[in-house]
Amino acid sequence: MKIKDILTPEPQCVGPEDSLAEAVATMKKVDVGFLPVCNSQRVIGVLTDRDIVIRAVAENLDPKTTRVSEVMSGDIFYCFADQSIEEVAEIMATGRVRRLPVLNRDRHLVGIISLGDLAVRYAGSEIAARVLMRVSKGIMK
Repeated sequence: MKIKDILTPEPQCVGPEDSLAEAVATMKKVDVGFLPVCNSQRVIGVLTDRDIVIRAVAENLDPKTTRVSEVMSGDIFYCFADQSIEEVAEIMATGRVRRLPVLNRDRHLVGIISLGDLAVRYAGSEIAARVLMRVSKGIMK
């Protein structure tokens, strides 16, 4: 089975010049804590709720004037829609990430894959539990 069979399609994106206030409003509207940062359909980073808290709120930055590009994560892991679930699970585990942008081979964003997608849409597999254990390794002491 390929990732394209279980991904969440048509993800909402934010632009690097959008304000954090705009990004947070988008997160709230679509009920997510992870947004790809895109120039057109090219992913140039990701913005997570954790990025906002650690890099903006903790530094007392103004969400109306702070740009997404100032707090986003630029070094990202991603996968391709035609990769197997096992390959993508390994990327998530190795990168210790819970969500990945999914690209087509032209490197355009086509979806998001999350641990939740693995757990719910790839039922009967222990792959999500294995990934979660490796992603969380070191967090719990």
